[in-house]
Amino acid sequence: MAEKQNMKRMKELIQILNQASKAYYDEDREIMSNFEYDKLYDELVDLEKETGITLSNSPTINVGYEVVSSLPKEKHPEPMLSLDKTKDVEVLADWLGDHAGILSWKMDGLTVVLTYENGSLTKAVTRGNGEVGEVITNNARAFQNIPNKISYQGKLVVRGEAVIGYEDFEAINAALPETDAKYKNPRNLCSGAVRQLDSSITAKRNVNFFAFFLVEPEDPELLKKLGNSFEERFIFLKEIGFDVVEYKKVNSGNEIAGAVAEFAEKLPENAFPSDGLVLDLDDVAYGKSLGTTAKFPRNAIAFKWKDEQQETVLREIEWSPSRTGLINPVAVFDPVELEGTVVKRASLHNVTYVKDMQLGIGDRIKVYKANMIIPQLSENLTKSGNSPIAEACPVCGEKTVIKNENGSETLHCPNPECPAKHIKEFDLFASRNAMNMDGLSEATMEKFMEEGFLHSLVDLFHLDQHKDQIIQMDGFGQKSYEKIQESVENARNNATLAGFLYGLGIPGIGAQNAKLIARYFKNDMESILAASKEELCEIEGLGEVLADGVISFVKDEKKIQEVRALLNEINFVQEENNAPQDLVGKIFVITGSLETYPNRDALKKEIEDRGGKCSGSVSAKTSYLINNDILSNSSKNKKAKSLGIPIITENDFKKL
Repeated sequence: MAEKQNMKRMKELIQILNQASKAYYDEDREIMSNFEYDKLYDELVDLEKETGITLSNSPTINVGYEVVSSLPKEKHPEPMLSLDKTKDVEVLADWLGDHAGILSWKMDGLTVVLTYENGSLTKAVTRGNGEVGEVITNNARAFQNIPNKISYQGKLVVRGEAVIGYEDFEAINAALPETDAKYKNPRNLCSGAVRQLDSSITAKRNVNFFAFFLVEPEDPELLKKLGNSFEERFIFLKEIGFDVVEYKKVNSGNEIAGAVAEFAEKLPENAFPSDGLVLDLDDVAYGKSLGTTAKFPRNAIAFKWKDEQQETVLREIEWSPSRTGLINPVAVFDPVELEGTVVKRASLHNVTYVKDMQLGIGDRIKVYKANMIIPQLSENLTKSGNSPIAEACPVCGEKTVIKNENGSETLHCPNPECPAKHIKEFDLFASRNAMNMDGLSEATMEKFMEEGFLHSLVDLFHLDQHKDQIIQMDGFGQKSYEKIQESVENARNNATLAGFLYGLGIPGIGAQNAKLIARYFKNDMESILAASKEELCEIEGLGEVLADGVISFVKDEKKIQEVRALLNEINFVQEENNAPQDLVGKIFVITGSLETYPNRDALKKEIEDRGGKCSGSVSAKTSYLINNDILSNSSKNKKAKSLGIPIITENDFKKL
């Protein structure tokens, strides 16, 4: 009977794990957390050991899934196996023993194999299913930091990870139109960017490549230079122009705990996503002599952070509407401390997740931080299942709709006029770089929407009509109301046209482009509304795509009606700019703490007033990186050094 139950459970686990892997690798979506996957995977491994049976479709022996796209396919010369893994530092140390090793980030993106011949990049192929990948050579040439030509003239094959940084991920997500679904994480965005059919789209996604392995070269002279050291291969790759994953050499297992702790400290500040560490044997020949198992090479092992868990009590499930109409469930629980911070909320992903976890108010649950950053539920200990799915949208009251999307149920509000679908528009309009309505947070405006005070942006200027109700609301009062009104009146009488333009949410028009437009049209809104595409394209730095966004906006009668109504409410101040235009054509990136400026916005304003531009990430177009810590080993400093871009302090900037 026990054997029958074990076999039944194994089949269940294989089906669940294969479905999760297919979703993750082939469809760029997640149906379970890494924590859940690892837990189920380990359970399957234990059952296979106990029964002595391994089924042919088990994920413990299969590597990945078939690639589905119209990109050309190519078989790898030898299978690209995944790595065995552990969450135990002691196991990692024991694995290394008395040998030297290279500990590096396990970056969370898409593995790509590059081939160079006669000093030129000739081919780039994704890992795919480990056996067959997709040819993405043109897209790889559009990566931010891949050398298209190298000094070494022999054949060279380099494996690495294509990744998109957190800053670029957030900027790209923020720029997506309201109707587009946001990317869940940088890996999903990167996977889509790398596998585009149009390389120009890849170029806009700021994909970076970090080399983590040099396939053994055939050239005896190069082999002689590299010797038998894995680290020497990293050094060589850096010498010929590659960015390599950040690594640390450890001389034995005794040094592992300290090295892992060093990486853990850097994790919260990491510019690029990672989901653990990789430990390679530094002795290449010895590692090669160990061979492989059916699925894993024996010369390397992966380490995944052992998630700190805390038990707590689920107090509420909030159903939070978004501007796409999707209503996301959020767990609210008694506060617990995880990885040094207090946590009291965690995403529950979708309806299917809530049902599968059998969540109910008052349940005892376990929570953790995925990759030490994102709060997640790991287990429901009591499984009362008494929490109903919201039948009405919590903002507009419209009856909700459950949709089945790729095997997962999600909750939606079908009302196109639901204020929640416009909350981000309100939040942007009231933000500091727009109308600067300091007293109006997103949470406050959401409450006002729920009470029916806000339907359009113009309503922000007429909150005095609801004075008595606002004063009586929980968390408000006379002083809160007065602060809000003071903020609204300040916006009414001290707004700039550039801030107003930015606050309208015109596709692609950020704070800097809004200033360029306002300056070009001499702060005349009527001229902007009447501008042709040709006129807009004359503005340096705007381009056709952004010009099309402006034209599309001004042709929308409903939006222009709202703009006209807003113009009747606002008295713009004329910004005088007598600053010398000595930074025209210069692009700056600002990082680190400031000493003489109150905040980054103040420094950005001075740069823009002097004709310069600011960017969030370092690229070949960057003129200067401003960082008071010039000797820092931050990713931006490293990138600037690799591109030969000057790193200057605030005082250096003032001397320009």
